[in-house]
Amino acid sequence: MTDMMLLRYGDKGPMVELLQLALYRGGYYHELPDGMFGARTLEALKIFQNAWGLLPDGTVGERTWGALHPWLTGYRRHKIKSGDTIYRLSRTYATTLRAIETANPQIDPFGLQIGGELIIPLGFPVVSYQVSMTPMYLELCVEGLTARYPFIEKTEIGKSVIGYPIYALKIGDGENSVFYNGTHHANEWITSTLLMCYLEEYASATAGGGTIFGQSAESLYELTKLHLVPMVNPDGVALVTGMLTDGVHFDKAMEIAGSYPQIPFPDGWKANIEGVDPNLQYPAGWAQAQEIKYAQGYVSPAPRDYVGAAPLEIPESRAVYNYTMENDFSLTISYHTQGKVIYWRYLNFLPDNSWEIAEKFSAVSGYPAETTPAASGYAGYKDWFISFYNRPGYTVEAGEGTSPLPLSQFPEIYADNKGILTLGLSVTA
Repeated sequence: MTDMMLLRYGDKGPMVELLQLALYRGGYYHELPDGMFGARTLEALKIFQNAWGLLPDGTVGERTWGALHPWLTGYRRHKIKSGDTIYRLSRTYATTLRAIETANPQIDPFGLQIGGELIIPLGFPVVSYQVSMTPMYLELCVEGLTARYPFIEKTEIGKSVIGYPIYALKIGDGENSVFYNGTHHANEWITSTLLMCYLEEYASATAGGGTIFGQSAESLYELTKLHLVPMVNPDGVALVTGMLTDGVHFDKAMEIAGSYPQIPFPDGWKANIEGVDPNLQYPAGWAQAQEIKYAQGYVSPAPRDYVGAAPLEIPESRAVYNYTMENDFSLTISYHTQGKVIYWRYLNFLPDNSWEIAEKFSAVSGYPAETTPAASGYAGYKDWFISFYNRPGYTVEAGEGTSPLPLSQFPEIYADNKGILTLGLSVTA
């Protein structure tokens, strides 16, 4: 796990949200996370520290973060002792037999080996939509989901400018292969939460023999391999969410933002940390995109809409491009906010079934299927995928309002898009 920052009374921001989330899940804090380290958080923290044999100094350092870790990742490690059984452990940890067996597929439930180690899933979902989906929280969620569901494969396909990993997650055994990605744009990080929540629900339904959006999860698993890159632009997300608030990269971003005072900082930031828009970096009409954005005044690194000096200049877009080239996707969906619309077309390219699929997506979401506006119609991931592969590619603009959308809107966003995400696994097979 990436080093966690020291927290004290009076601090605020997304790391405080994680502290509050862990204390809430552990039963020590009884309010939803608000990111403010106030008196109630301090009181809950000291009670937690006392309970876990830590110095109750109200400061969150390495040892306290270590003790909080299971309530952020959703699992514990248990060393098997004499007398342990799966049933007894499920009662001790308030979890289920199925959850333990899923997380430990190699074990013999009737012959536990003393001294061995078990992954014990805890009795709550790993992914929460009640806190900001920062690169730090994404890393914790990835750790938790891959521990609880070992059939989820994790790959690091690249690193951001600052050095955050860009994760790809895979689930499924089928020959058909589809790709969903989120958060090309920093202030659209709620799409990372959307994809991670969907992955968890799908994995849980697969493990439990259940359904998702009325379809058998096991059948979908056998039909299709789903690839997810939930957060293309982790540096920008760190900036927008308040995880990055100082240092050379923050200072440079402040300098860039100063040249575009009309864009709110940091809420209006869509670019990577160097001021290049990751979704204007793909080799599909890049020169046209440059002409359009230059005419709009984005002629230098900017919080949004700067195309860069050349296609695939930045590591974030290059990682997604290379990952796509290494695989054989039949369909892709890129998640953005906002507008409640599905963009399905690039220029005059009409891949087989692309319109029919768009109509199905529209029917299950209520989002209309439309052609991308000309001012935004070039150099995006969807544009390149459609033009290069002549296969269906979609941009879904989830939610409504001004990005970053509030987390209070998440339940509606998830309900609207679960059908799209599920149908995408089967419509082209």
